[in-house]
Amino acid sequence: FSGRRGTAERGIAIMPREQVIEVLRRHPFVEEFQPEHIERLTQLAKQVHFDRDQVIFHEGDECHDFYLIVKGRVAVEIEAPDHTLRVQTLTAGDELGWSAILMGRGKFFQGRALEPVDALAFDGAELLAACREDKGFGFAFMYRMLGVVSERLQGTRLQLLDMYSPVAKRAGT
Repeated sequence: FSGRRGTAERGIAIMPREQVIEVLRRHPFVEEFQPEHIERLTQLAKQVHFDRDQVIFHEGDECHDFYLIVKGRVAVEIEAPDHTLRVQTLTAGDELGWSAILMGRGKFFQGRALEPVDALAFDGAELLAACREDKGFGFAFMYRMLGVVSERLQGTRLQLLDMYSPVAKRAGT
């Protein structure tokens, strides 16, 4: 994966279509997709790379890309004035940037590469247009996306429970 480096550099390397299809077929996000839905995603995919410690997006940024992580680890974080709270750590097979399809809304978290990350990026406006154009694809994509949002909420909930539970307070956190 040599391609686009984060949100600042937009040089795109073309990955062979067959390789993109193979990467997508192995990605858990599309596990229940029909072959034509994977083909649709293949047409929209762009290869990206993020370096270690690179901030992919900040909380509040209007980042337009949704990512399927192929390699590496990403911290999903909340930025506070005096520290950063990690809500979740994402790895290969996870998704990042679900709010890209909300068009015009800022990111709810910060995404930061913990090590070099390779991913497939999808423009939120293009995804939304594809969902509107092909209702079967749209349903499959949005149903899976709802699962992603649910996982993020659960991760945040568990982090809050860990921080504010009586046991955590006794332990000094």
